Amino acid sequence: MRGVYRLQDRAFRPWKNGGGTTAEILAAPAGAGLETFDWRVSTAVVASDGPFSIFPGVDRVLCVIEGGALDLAIMGQGTRLDAESAPFAFAGDVPCAARVTGGPVLDFNVMTRRPLRPEVTRGPLTARTGGLARLALLLEPCAGLERLDLVDLGACDPALSEALTGARALQVTIRG
Repeated sequence: MRGVYRLQDRAFRPWKNGGGTTAEILAAPAGAGLETFDWRVSTAVVASDGPFSIFPGVDRVLCVIEGGALDLAIMGQGTRLDAESAPFAFAGDVPCAARVTGGPVLDFNVMTRRPLRPEVTRGPLTARTGGLARLALLLEPCAGLERLDLVDLGACDPALSEALTGARALQVTIRG
């Protein structure tokens, strides 16, 4: 199905710093690596404490999808993220460390190379327009798709986009 990236097709690989695993879902431009993407969305399994990889010139938004909580420490400031937390934005080029509490975490990570800007919301999918990319990570099955499938709302069939309106999702807009 055009514009749909299924959970079942994801392959998890070691993080850049070797401290966990990640599954890239989609990046632009197509085929870009960690040093050359303009934007990238992925999921990761975080099972142990440790530092995040540094990504110079990159902004990040992190969301816990399921599992325990992540206690982040960024430049002396602490933040707790869990499956009910709002998406959390931070600079990817400053040191960040995470402590896992309450068991392993599955998270969703959006990274954009500056000057691009990520906007991420958790809740009912809206008919938002504009941006370089509009994506939705489904948090519930809907319209024949499974929980955690990702939909490129700008590339999928317009009828699918309409059918997903109101579904619980992490909605991503990449702005230039």
